[in-house]
Amino acid sequence: MKFRQRQPIAAAQNALIHAGTHPFLAQLFAARGIDDAAQLDNRLQALLPPQQLKGSQEAAQLLADAIAQQQRICIVADYDCDGATACTVAMRGLRMLGAQHLDYIVPNRIEDGYGLTPKLAERVHALGADLLVTVDNGIASIEGVAHAQALGLKVLVTDHHLPGEVIPAANALINPNQPGCTFPSKNLAGVGVMFYTLLALRSLQRDSGLYQTQAQPRLDVLLPLVALGTVADVVPLDANNRLLASQGLARIRAGQLPPGMAALFEISRRNAARAHANDLGFALAPRLNAAGRLTDMTLGIECLLTDDLQKAQELAQALDDINRVRRDLEADMKQVAMGSILQKLARNTRMPAAITISDEGFHEGVVGIVAARIKEQYHRPTFVFAPGASQENNGLLKGSGRSIAGFHLRDALDLLAKRHPGVLEKFGGHAMAAGCTIRAEHLDTFRQAIQTIAEEWLDDAALQGETWVDGPLPAQFRSIETAEALQMQVWGQGFAAPLFMEPLHVLEQRVVASKHLAIKVLHHGQVVEGIWFGRTERLPEQTPLAYRLETDEWMGRKRLRFLVEAQG
Repeated sequence: MKFRQRQPIAAAQNALIHAGTHPFLAQLFAARGIDDAAQLDNRLQALLPPQQLKGSQEAAQLLADAIAQQQRICIVADYDCDGATACTVAMRGLRMLGAQHLDYIVPNRIEDGYGLTPKLAERVHALGADLLVTVDNGIASIEGVAHAQALGLKVLVTDHHLPGEVIPAANALINPNQPGCTFPSKNLAGVGVMFYTLLALRSLQRDSGLYQTQAQPRLDVLLPLVALGTVADVVPLDANNRLLASQGLARIRAGQLPPGMAALFEISRRNAARAHANDLGFALAPRLNAAGRLTDMTLGIECLLTDDLQKAQELAQALDDINRVRRDLEADMKQVAMGSILQKLARNTRMPAAITISDEGFHEGVVGIVAARIKEQYHRPTFVFAPGASQENNGLLKGSGRSIAGFHLRDALDLLAKRHPGVLEKFGGHAMAAGCTIRAEHLDTFRQAIQTIAEEWLDDAALQGETWVDGPLPAQFRSIETAEALQMQVWGQGFAAPLFMEPLHVLEQRVVASKHLAIKVLHHGQVVEGIWFGRTERLPEQTPLAYRLETDEWMGRKRLRFLVEAQG
C-alpha cells in the first residue's frame, strides 16, 4: 500500500478562510478540490433546481394528471436501501401532494431479480394501477416498460443508473445520466431523483394555482430519508449531494425523522441527536439492506413508512435480527473466499489483476458485500458468484462486482459482452459496483476475460493501491471540539473523511475482544488512546500510523481517540 498526502491549494484555502471557514476545515476542504465557499453552501436555496433535469416537466405532468383524475399509482422499487428510501419518499411525498390511491411493489431479489420485468408489470396491472412509477431502477427495463404499456399502463421511469445503448420508451423518464440531460450533478442517488421528481410536481401544481388557498406541502420533511439513501448508495458526494445529506442530517439531529428511522437508530445503539453520515452508512443502511439480501425489502419499506412508533420498533427489531444472520453468512462466505484465494496464490506467485470467486454454498444476497471485503483486502476488481436460488435460475450464477479506481465495472462488462457474445445473460451497474448473470459453464470464460481486461486497463501502480492522507494532525487541533466539528461534516465517496498520518510512539497495546488492538500513543507529548479494529498483531514501538480523529463515550464520559486504519 502506497500513501499519498493531499496538498491544499493555498489560494483556495485562503479564499475559504476569508469567507469565514474555520482554518483547519479550510485546509481539509481545499485539499479536496473546494475553492469557493459557495460549494459549501448547505442551505436549501442552493439546491439545483428540478427544471434542469431532463424529463422533469413531463414526469410532473404525468403525476399531476394521475392525481387530479384520482388514478391508482403503483411504485416499483428496488431491494436495496436506496430503493427502499426512494419508495418511501415516493409514497410519503405523493400522498402529501394529493395522491389518494397508492400501492408499491418491491421485487424479491431471488424470485424476481432486478428491475421492472414483464412479470412485475403484470402484477402492477393486476392491482388495478393506471400509472407505474419505477424508483432506483427502470433505465435498463426495455421489455418491462414495453409490456406495461401494452397492458394499458402509463410508465414513469425514475432512475440514476447508467443507461445502455437503448433506453426504454417510457411515457416520461428522469435520469441525470440519460443522453441529453444537462443536470450538473450526475451523482444523484435513486432517492435523490425521486425527491427531485416531487419537487417538479409541486412546482407544477403551484404554477397551476393549486396552492393559492392552501399551504403547499413541506417536502423538506423527506430529507432524512434522502440523506439515508444517498449515503447508503455510496454515490459521489458532490456539492448537491452533500447539501441533501447535510439537510437530512440536520433534521435527524433535531428529532424530525420518521419513527422507523428513529427505531433503527435505537436498535443500532446510535444517538440520532448527534447523527453523522457514518451512522447512516454503517448502522441504518446494513439493517435495511439485510432484508433485501435475505428476505423481502417490504419489511424495510414498511419500517420507514409507518407512523406508529410501536410498529416501527417491532420492524426495526426484525431487521436487526435479519442483519445478524447476514453478518454470519458474510463471515462464512468470506472465509471460504479467502481460502480459495490463498490456494490459488500457492499455485501462482502473482496475484491476478482481477479476482473471480464462486462457490456452491454462497448465498446470492450476500455476494456484493463479500466482493467489497475481498476488494478492500487485495485491491483488485472482484466478482463473487453464487448459484441462482430460484427454480427458474437453475444453472445460472448470480454475480456482484466491486472495483477500484481506473476500472469501470460496467464498461468492463460491456466490453466482455462484445468480446464473448453469449457469456453474459444480463448485466448492469456503475463504475465501482455492478452485477451480472452467467451460466455456470461460462464461469471460466468470464474469469479469464475479466482478468484480461483488467490486465489491459490497470498497470502495476494502479494495482498496488494508494491511500490518500492529510498529513500530521496539528497538536492544537487534537481536541474533542475538532473531532465533533469533523463528524458534523458530510464525508463519503468522492469526499473522503480526513485521515491523518505521522510517526507515533506506541506506549501500550493489548488485544480486546480477541480481535481488536487497543493502544496508547504519544502525540506531541500527550497520551492519546486509540483502537485498530480487526487487527491483533503487535505494533513496533515507533511506527507511522494512519488514523481518524473521533470521539467515544465510556462510563458516561466523552473522550478523544484515534481510530487507526493503516500502518506506514
